[in-house]
Amino acid sequence: MTNCIAKQTTLSKESSLTGVGLHTGKEVTIVFKPAPANNGYTFVRVDLEGSPVIEADANYVVNTQRGTNLEKLGVKIQTSEHVLAALVGMEVDNCIIELNASEPPIMDGSSKFFIEAIENAGIQELDAPREEYIVKEVISYVDEESGSEITIIPSEEYQVTTMVDFGTKVLGTQNASLKHISEFKKEIADARTFSFLHEIEMLLEHGLIKGGDLNNAIVYVDKELSPKTMEKLREAFGKDEISVKPNGILDNLNLHYPNEAARHKLLDVIGDLALVGTRIRGKVIANKPGHHVNTQFAKKLSKLIKLESRNKIPQFDLSKTPVKDVNQIMDMLPHRPPFLLVDKILELSDTHVVGLKNVTMNEPYFVGHFPGAPVMPGVLIVEAMAQTGGILALSTVPDPENYLTFFMKINNVKFKQQVNPGDTLVFKLELITPIRRGIVHMQGNAYANNKLVTEAELMAQIVKTKNT
Repeated sequence: MTNCIAKQTTLSKESSLTGVGLHTGKEVTIVFKPAPANNGYTFVRVDLEGSPVIEADANYVVNTQRGTNLEKLGVKIQTSEHVLAALVGMEVDNCIIELNASEPPIMDGSSKFFIEAIENAGIQELDAPREEYIVKEVISYVDEESGSEITIIPSEEYQVTTMVDFGTKVLGTQNASLKHISEFKKEIADARTFSFLHEIEMLLEHGLIKGGDLNNAIVYVDKELSPKTMEKLREAFGKDEISVKPNGILDNLNLHYPNEAARHKLLDVIGDLALVGTRIRGKVIANKPGHHVNTQFAKKLSKLIKLESRNKIPQFDLSKTPVKDVNQIMDMLPHRPPFLLVDKILELSDTHVVGLKNVTMNEPYFVGHFPGAPVMPGVLIVEAMAQTGGILALSTVPDPENYLTFFMKINNVKFKQQVNPGDTLVFKLELITPIRRGIVHMQGNAYANNKLVTEAELMAQIVKTKNT
């Protein structure tokens, strides 16, 4: 599922911006702050008691009207996408985003000013590997109602193509593409948000877009501009005069690109897919994207990644010199052949251990366990896992030969695949909680043939032998 290609990044120092929220019209300050490895993107509402945190997670999306809005335990973040797009576009993996209101400042309706704030802060590497979700097969999401569709296909790097078609004369079919994320700042970041005149009229009637002016949204005029509407717009935007340019947009604004609308939709796709929670290596093709379809696709992708992550197979170098060979294992464990079920220890740290067993036809249990179709007994796989865990447990005491580890509890055991003669079993055990009072609580997984064969939660106690 994932592949470590580089180190994770965060900001070198804090950087802030002040502006107004597009829909609330309230002044708001956003502060980008350094974050530890594996933090991802987290919003913090410093204006609320306890400064509640909302992770940038697709599962917190509650509303996609006029932006991607998140909510966790009643705390909201509105229009998160332009900020998240800037972080992804600058290849920042971890950032704490403090806000003193529910909505980041709209600035000019693009990601440009957020990019500048990130550049002011500087970017630094963290001592943790960066993970990517590598797309291996085509994944799609179709919104039957709107005809919008997002597909992701395998690719050597993260790429995005957007195709928009609004079916209006003023803004017909447009495409935009990003081939390398490094081009985001130059090609996409300054593409501004846009609206159609009929939407602006509706929003004004409902008291929304209080922070809107002609400098932070391109307004495409898709209908006749009546004197009454003209008056409303003049009042709303605080302008003496308003007119329509020959290219069909309200005046006081020049397009940065002929396909600025498609580029902004691409910006939105990148911001919304940041809610997946991990970097993506694949090509996204978005046909008529919008926040609803983007975030539904992000939810689907997030679910698939979590599922794959649960079943992912760690890669171990079986040929490297072991940390402990069988003789060193016997120095620590009381077990002896034929009941010693670990051949070598490949990795050992304070919190995890990786052991290996070569399963051969010479195992004594094959004589009586399904002799015509030899299968390693599941209980012995768990025992081998426990012996590997015993190495982790006993490595915490100075004289392991004077201690034994006894099972206290085994939970959530699942046997997923058979183990047969000729298989190489690899056991990985990780501490679930720190060892306290000799109690060792571990998650154990056993792998063979690039598959998870057994999993179990083990609890054991380290006990000093009586004769010492």
